[in-house]
Amino acid sequence: MSAPEPAYDGAQQLLVVIDPVARRSDGESVRIAKDVLSAGASVKICLPDGPEEFARALARRGSRRPVVIGDDRALLRVVALLHRERELASGALSLVPVGASVELARSLGVPTGTVAAARAVLDGAVRRLDLLVDDSDGVVLGDLRIPALPGRGAAPAVPSVWDTCRSLVRTLVRPVPGVLAAHSHRLRVEADGVLLRDLNEPVEGVTVRSRGGRAEVVIRTHASAEPLRASALSVTVSGADFRYRADARVTGPVRTRTWTLRPGAWGLTLPAGASSGPDAA
Repeated sequence: MSAPEPAYDGAQQLLVVIDPVARRSDGESVRIAKDVLSAGASVKICLPDGPEEFARALARRGSRRPVVIGDDRALLRVVALLHRERELASGALSLVPVGASVELARSLGVPTGTVAAARAVLDGAVRRLDLLVDDSDGVVLGDLRIPALPGRGAAPAVPSVWDTCRSLVRTLVRPVPGVLAAHSHRLRVEADGVLLRDLNEPVEGVTVRSRGGRAEVVIRTHASAEPLRASALSVTVSGADFRYRADARVTGPVRTRTWTLRPGAWGLTLPAGASSGPDAA
């Protein structure tokens, strides 16, 4: 996370885009957010009914600063849209979290209280945040995780006592191969072209997150109690089909994927003096 930019000066011009899920799930919080924002700025309200209207509203924002009232998915939708249009660097976003899923917003430093978040929109400062972009043009704002999943060959549970006893004996005789098959990946992990783990070295999980303008890679294995850590601008993971979890969304299966860190790629309005965020050192 970079140093904050100066707070907004003069009469603010805001485009307030209210996510339909937020309108349905918590109309009272939406009303409060609108009242606070309207009292402190010139506000144009947009009520899109779906993704296409959402995109059209952003495209017609002109000089108005976009403010999203919605949950984490709404924020991701806006960042993805602006990234696709190559307009993330042209301004800053603001968010008033409303909805059931606001963990990403909290991790980025956005207040989750409606009034506090709306006031931060009006009085806060813009911070430039890092962005992970994959080779399919997808974006990641927070942590990226490739967890260990049960292996395909794991035997299903059976009700028979005799079968259960036989299964227990097999486990006692061959404990290590069974554990590795059920709770590890065979992945090739590279950071800036440097090989960190190859397919012959099972891993329990991989995490990638931004840290001070670099991507921190953490690899957990059965063989070592301490995870392997590396810092890079580009991370490539390949191997058998795998799924990954990024910003509460699960993607895959894929065979290979490369993520590239773009330091300071987008701006988010946060309370003045805030220092939290996924890429805070």
